[in-house]
Amino acid sequence: MGSDNTSLQFFKEIGLGSSNIGSYINGQWKATGSSVTSVNPSNNQSIAQVTEATLQDYEEGLQACSEAAKTWMTIPAPKRGEIVRQIGEALRAKLDPLGRLVSLEMGKILPEGIGEVQEIIDMCDYAVGLSRQLNGSIIPSERPDHMMFEVWNPLGIVGVITAFNFPCAVLGWNACIALVCGNCVVWKGAPTTPLITMAVTKLIAEVLERNNLPGAIFTSFCGGADIGQAISKDTRIPLVSFTGSTKVGLMVQQTVNARFGKCLLELSGNNAIIVMDDADIKLAVRSILFAAVGTAGQRCTTCRRLFLHESIYTNVLDQLVEVYKQVKIGDPLEKGTLVGPLHTRTSVENFQKGISVIKSQGGKILTGGSVVESEGNFVQPTIVEISPDAPVVKEELFGPVLYVMKFQTLEEAIAFNNSVPQGLSSSIFTQRPGTIFKWIGPRGSDCGIVNANIPTNGAEIGGAFGGEKATGGGREAGSDSWKQYMRRSTCTINYGSELPLAQGINFG
Repeated sequence: MGSDNTSLQFFKEIGLGSSNIGSYINGQWKATGSSVTSVNPSNNQSIAQVTEATLQDYEEGLQACSEAAKTWMTIPAPKRGEIVRQIGEALRAKLDPLGRLVSLEMGKILPEGIGEVQEIIDMCDYAVGLSRQLNGSIIPSERPDHMMFEVWNPLGIVGVITAFNFPCAVLGWNACIALVCGNCVVWKGAPTTPLITMAVTKLIAEVLERNNLPGAIFTSFCGGADIGQAISKDTRIPLVSFTGSTKVGLMVQQTVNARFGKCLLELSGNNAIIVMDDADIKLAVRSILFAAVGTAGQRCTTCRRLFLHESIYTNVLDQLVEVYKQVKIGDPLEKGTLVGPLHTRTSVENFQKGISVIKSQGGKILTGGSVVESEGNFVQPTIVEISPDAPVVKEELFGPVLYVMKFQTLEEAIAFNNSVPQGLSSSIFTQRPGTIFKWIGPRGSDCGIVNANIPTNGAEIGGAFGGEKATGGGREAGSDSWKQYMRRSTCTINYGSELPLAQGINFG
């Protein structure tokens, strides 16, 4: 069921080998820390070795990055956009091997691995256009012969700490925008996906070198929590983007806030789909399947709660159980596989503990609920009938477990949707325009992503991505997210010879 390491010839295409130096510092590959093993979650065998960075390496990298920031921020934004365009082209040329690496090291199926790399390419394309649209407002002044307007300037350095489930796409959301906004980037990839961190960095480094730009414009580290803590504490980094659990995100936020830095947090999700009595059932079932089992339930936007109207409850549930039984579990690089492994053995243990808690709280397993006997980290996609009042429903179990519950009215379903601490993504299936507009309105879903007739996952890059409440409140990727990567100055210029004061004040 696992991948065969003899088929890793594509490693050479993306600059990787059996032993790798895991940090890019001041335009050079350098790391003096311990060696770690990248593990294939399909069979728990070693893929390659990576030497991690130390805090001394980190300091050397940040000193160089701080110097590079002085150069990068003075380059005109459209010229910075041209560099990001070239980064997109470099990624596009290696789309297949990078996608295979994501599938191999993270465990998501190949179409999703390629899709993740495509997401960075899309972000590059988006950022190129944005580089000519970093516009400020002209504001009418109440004073004669005065002009008031906004100017947006770079922050300097943006720190990006990413998670294993989207080991490179989330970098793209942040780095592409940060770079065109005139910031240098310091990236700490997930400790369990160091090869992806290195492969993406190598392509970016080649573009910078080809354009005779300082390599320290983009600095990356493979390392553990000590590197993440250093980024959070570092006053040279005005903005830190963190993706991960709510527990760790809260610690990052407190550390960054203590030094008056800014945070972008993308944390836990406990996302729900509501299926109304008038819904297109076929469309809903297909959407639920992708939302609940895609990436083996390890997306922050995975559907974890399903609310079915009582009149269609049995019909939808019967169809859903049937399609679950047909899902192919296996090697993510093999054609036809829909569900790959969980990322680590710890994830499997958490799945098993979660199933035990579910049963202890009255949950009924309708399908799945077990670990697949294999060398890898495979589990069965699971459907659970459970009360919406069960405490476990309020928590995020990071795996393919779907809680199914019944409701009578739209108001009740919305209340169920909003009853958890998290607030990332949500969706409703209905054909009534009035229901949709109530759902997206002030008394509807309290999430950052509010959909109708599509899954909770698979967001496009053109919109701002992020959630409310314990999801962290951050917004990344599209819309006006770029404003978080810059500092705004309100500028007033007096081009006359008089000194009128605002609010009509007469001072001498």
